Amino acid sequence: MYGTKLELSETGSQNSQPRARLRILHVVGSMNRGGIETWLMHILQHIDRDRFEMDFLVHTREPCSYDEQVRALGSQIIPCPNPQQPWSYAPQFKKILREYGPYDIVHSHVHHFSGYVLRLARQAGVPVCISHSHNDTSLNQSQVGFKRRLYLNLMRSWIDHYTTLGLGCSYQAAASFFGADWHADPRLQALYYGIDLTPFQKVIDPAAVRYELAIPEDAFVIGHVGRIVPQKNHQFLIEIVAEVAKREPKMRLLLVGDGSLQADIEHQVTLLGLRDRTIFTGVRPDVPRIMRGAMDAFLLPSLYEGLGLVLIEAQAAGLPCIFSDVVPQEVDLVKLLVQRLSLSQSASEWAEMLLTKRKTRTAITQSEALALVKTSPFNIETAVKNLEKIYQTQVRA
Repeated sequence: MYGTKLELSETGSQNSQPRARLRILHVVGSMNRGGIETWLMHILQHIDRDRFEMDFLVHTREPCSYDEQVRALGSQIIPCPNPQQPWSYAPQFKKILREYGPYDIVHSHVHHFSGYVLRLARQAGVPVCISHSHNDTSLNQSQVGFKRRLYLNLMRSWIDHYTTLGLGCSYQAAASFFGADWHADPRLQALYYGIDLTPFQKVIDPAAVRYELAIPEDAFVIGHVGRIVPQKNHQFLIEIVAEVAKREPKMRLLLVGDGSLQADIEHQVTLLGLRDRTIFTGVRPDVPRIMRGAMDAFLLPSLYEGLGLVLIEAQAAGLPCIFSDVVPQEVDLVKLLVQRLSLSQSASEWAEMLLTKRKTRTAITQSEALALVKTSPFNIETAVKNLEKIYQTQVRA
């Protein structure tokens, strides 16, 4: 086996049967807090590390939020910067495979750039090359210029040629990445994310959480968790909240995350007179605690999503969820809590639905909602078992 380590039992007896340990190299942009990275951390924390060894190749030399946790769990963070310079990236990448490998599997999460990553991995002799689609970017792809289209076509051809297994976090993400007939290719399948539900079972003090965030106990709090980038459609989100504020004087907006558009969104909030009602928390490590302790409803008017993992978390927290109808159907786990709306509908219509939907929070308890999420494919225990099976099957093939 190409990269498998053989380990003796604790006694070191020559009669002991050695155990194969599969080595996987995940390729990601960075290990900062985000949907993909948080899922990978949950996988690393729950996978059988006696049988699976996971390292992370990142496209940055900057320290990232999860780096220390990754190292504490026995994995390595391996910088390979400058992917925009393929002539220098290629020798770096192959050197990493020589020095840190050998690896049984290269599992790439960098969307279309996975074509180049997997081409290099196959050239270096890695037997299993996985391309993983985490987003539905079909809207963006339809609007690109000539040069970008050439790049995408080349990457797609390499993905098709060098992928031994292709994964999509939803049917929509798979179709966007691999094509509408993806399910006809035996190399391709959907693999749902899983989240660690333990934090949603802990005892919390909502009054203490709100006090910490300077939110009145009787406020109606609209929550959002996500990067402040065009995909998440914060501009429309603020317009919706402004309409809610006209109808609900005790409204507060709680935004968890940061991103390239934060200054623009802060300016919009000020222009609409919402500055005193809006809390920007930045990136937080305790999202389940904040959801359960401070939020009354969850708002996600995204332009596109691969899955919308944060909506799984919001349902586990027992929150009414109002979100755009472009989000994959697979996230609709707790029917009483979810409401889809079209982005063609007005901010006023979204606001009315949000105010109506908040009443459903009394129709189902948080523990009842959590129980439904636990039995879904999005429980981390189920997701880890599925991924372990995929890895073992691929290496044996």
